[in-house]
Amino acid sequence: MRNLTQVEAAERARVLDVTSYDIGLDLTGDVSFRSTTRVEFTCREPGASTFIEIAAERVHAATLNGAPVDTSGWSAERGLTLTGLAESNTLVVEAEFPFSHSGQGLHRSVDPVDGEAYLYSQFETADAQRVFACFDQPDLKSVYTWHATVPAHWRVVSNMPVDREEPAGDATKTVHFTRSARMSTYITALCAGPFHEVQREHDGIGMGYFCRASMARYFDVDDLHRITVQGFDFFHAQFGIRYPLPKYDQLWVPEFNAGAMENFGCVVHAEDHYIFRSQVTDFEYEQRANTILHELAHMWFGDLVTMRWWNDLWLNESFAEWASHWCNAEATRFSDAWTTFLSVRKNWGYRQDQLSSTHPVYCEMPDLEAVEVNFDGITYAKGASVIKQLVAYVGLEPFLAGLRSYFAAHAWGNATFDDLLSELEASSGRELRKFAAQWLETAQVNTLRPEVQLAADGSYASVAVLQEAPAGYPTLRTHHIGVGLYDVRDGKLVRRQIIEVDIAGERTELTALAGLPAADVLLLNDDDHSYAKLRLDERSMATVVHHIGGLDSSLARALVWAAAWDMVRDAELATRDYVALVTSGLPNEQDINLITATLRQAATAIVSYADPAWAPTGWAQLAATARDALAVAEPGSGFQLAWARAYASASRSAEDLAVLRGWLTGQNVPAGLTVDTELRWTLLQTLVAKGAATAEEIDAELAADRTASGEREAALARALLPTPENKARVWSELTAARPLPNWRNRALLQGFQHPAQVELTAPYAERFFAEAATVWASRDSEPAQDFALFAYPSYQITDATVAATETWLAGTGQPAGLRRLVAEGRDGVVRALAARAKDRG
Repeated sequence: MRNLTQVEAAERARVLDVTSYDIGLDLTGDVSFRSTTRVEFTCREPGASTFIEIAAERVHAATLNGAPVDTSGWSAERGLTLTGLAESNTLVVEAEFPFSHSGQGLHRSVDPVDGEAYLYSQFETADAQRVFACFDQPDLKSVYTWHATVPAHWRVVSNMPVDREEPAGDATKTVHFTRSARMSTYITALCAGPFHEVQREHDGIGMGYFCRASMARYFDVDDLHRITVQGFDFFHAQFGIRYPLPKYDQLWVPEFNAGAMENFGCVVHAEDHYIFRSQVTDFEYEQRANTILHELAHMWFGDLVTMRWWNDLWLNESFAEWASHWCNAEATRFSDAWTTFLSVRKNWGYRQDQLSSTHPVYCEMPDLEAVEVNFDGITYAKGASVIKQLVAYVGLEPFLAGLRSYFAAHAWGNATFDDLLSELEASSGRELRKFAAQWLETAQVNTLRPEVQLAADGSYASVAVLQEAPAGYPTLRTHHIGVGLYDVRDGKLVRRQIIEVDIAGERTELTALAGLPAADVLLLNDDDHSYAKLRLDERSMATVVHHIGGLDSSLARALVWAAAWDMVRDAELATRDYVALVTSGLPNEQDINLITATLRQAATAIVSYADPAWAPTGWAQLAATARDALAVAEPGSGFQLAWARAYASASRSAEDLAVLRGWLTGQNVPAGLTVDTELRWTLLQTLVAKGAATAEEIDAELAADRTASGEREAALARALLPTPENKARVWSELTAARPLPNWRNRALLQGFQHPAQVELTAPYAERFFAEAATVWASRDSEPAQDFALFAYPSYQITDATVAATETWLAGTGQPAGLRRLVAEGRDGVVRALAARAKDRG
């Protein structure tokens, strides 16, 4: 595929306007499909030349204004050159395209339950060219008319409603769609297959819900529809402009790489993330609701008004990220969604922002390859944090007034962040360029640290906030924060008062606190408006160790947990002390999202940040805590399930592994705990990784779950088998010249390395550096990135791994995206080495 540059895109947009596309697809084959594209476009400079992207297997024919186009110079990497353009042009291209198995383009998967095939499109960033000839950039919007020939029993879904269907031959039909609204190529869509379909209606909008036929019994449409309706009602009221299409379809599809994709009126979700075959906790339900609302917010911000070029990708994703949590907190049962934002999403942003690959929220994207690796925690979570600050800074009502003006001014077109900023300045009366420059055009994260002096009578003699910045990124920002004062009363930590202050420069005196009785806990950034790492003073830290569960606010507890986690990662708090805080404080936690996120962090701490000599003690402590919490959890509750999962993850001893094996056979299962399909796979994979279960047991489990999910879980389990021969087999598959389907590639990567198998996979560190570039060059971008992320020797936490990485990075000729991901792997090892040194004392 062509690596389109911003310069090329700007020039092409200057010259062309795309009037319409008419796309005909014959989808009756198994390996490839025929595509006929008719593009109408105008040229502002008749006689000029341009190019159109077409990442096909073969181009059968092409005509421009009735004359044959020379296709001898065509390739998927270069596209098709068009010369001698007229003022008005008609291009017709007939081509053959392969079905995708990477999740990019038009992906085809076969359901092992019934043998039926399902197709879905995924075109972001620039994969529409894998299905039809197109000017594949966001600011060349157009209208689209789709026609698809498919087996007669299939359902076809696109951005617009079906216009008509007609027989096309033996057991086939052609489905014709109405002409679409104006949109960018990357949010056009077509999905096809024998989908299970449920139709609902709300506020005059048709709402379709689709999944594979074999998943219909797990398809809880009532909950999906409830969240969707709550989102529509909320966004309609707040945005001041109605959703502009006649229908809103959502499809849950297999083998999807991301969580979901905001195709205009045809949203695609990942089935394996969001259709629950087994019991889940409210953590999963809230994540699903957030994803539904994130994609719905995109209908306005991204689809109706679209970025001009990908340097505003952050704004697309940050806005949807902010809006989804805002809507979740205000309009659904997940009223503590901002706690989840902090504990899950914002922590992702902090982690990403501290890597060597950090970048400003807003940064230039010179070409598409730069965009591909930028769907990261800065683009999503840090950007959303900045928008959350911006809302607090200008006020919600002025922010919404500016947003409504922005939608009205740029509907159906393209815009930039500067356009939005102008509307917000007009609505709020505030100058926002300095704010934007400080928060969006600089990288890395500040740390806010309290400096407390007490007087003899126990009052505050002085309190100051010290602001720190990394040496390489010395920006000290202005933070508008709350400072909460909490006192222990009857075992509870009660907020006595909160003051709002502006923090600027290296040191800010909090004069308002001088003379006040010292609080048991002084909490910076209370209510979590700013984006900064926090520290607690000694008095506060000593209090929360024993009373963290006494904080009534889940958001306040999340801030404390986040501060402790940051201190571990920054080698300021020993892992064993963090695990002690987790084992003492977490069993009393009543927010399932905090439990889930903190348990994952505790496991990561023991794997990467603990002294290896102490790590077995850490695992034993965590397993014992999970076992005890499990015993007292309400039977059948999400809390019981969360602690059961944690117990399985932490189990290392023969005694604990025997308990897990007993659960698989129905022995001594805690009352109320359902050992259902997904939990069975979790238990079996744990046993396999520790050498306590066999390949035959994996085969038996798969025989009982012969589904796409079962095949994925079985592939992961087999990759975990702890023998040199098995690891060699898995590595051979992962690095073979012929790419694996995306689901199998990811499953094998997830099972190849395991914290309990560090010595076993050590030889593959050298092989990773020898073969990474070859694998990267032979894969689509998503599987290539998966390989770089999961195959990097992240568990080989040694100076030798750092040295080998730096030697590889010192070489020349490696793709920038691969270099970035490998450097991020090194960053993780360097951080882990420092944390382990702290833990050793």
